[in-house]
Amino acid sequence: MSYVSSYHHCVFSTKERKPQITPALSQRLWPFLGGIARQNEMKAIEIGGVEDHVHILLSIPSTISIAKAMQLIKGGSSKWVHEEFLEHRLFKWQEKHGAFSVSASQRDKIIEYIKNQKEHHRKMTFQEEFLSLLKKHRIEYDERYLWD
Repeated sequence: MSYVSSYHHCVFSTKERKPQITPALSQRLWPFLGGIARQNEMKAIEIGGVEDHVHILLSIPSTISIAKAMQLIKGGSSKWVHEEFLEHRLFKWQEKHGAFSVSASQRDKIIEYIKNQKEHHRKMTFQEEFLSLLKKHRIEYDERYLWD
């Protein structure tokens, strides 16, 4: 048996950052995202966000890549939204995502960060936040290709 601690702060947006996640939708969407994680042997430790994006602190087993985890979560949830909410039939996630490794010692800090998304976004846009995360984690990027 292998013992792995692999925490990732995953961030992804609605297509074109359209404000499609209403309060009513988020009340059902966050638990559904957690269910997709559970069904795929991942653990969603905290989920939160605002009308145009989601943050998930995920514990991912060594058998699943981050790309596969995002594919399962985004694909499964998009399909579910289309089937369950006719008023959200145009709902889509952006193709890209951010995934930032988190040490066990920083886990509680990230949980609080995710819980405080509404307050956080009174001061900062999604784009500003995402650029800040990329810089903090020293990830190189070309802004020409960041937002498509």
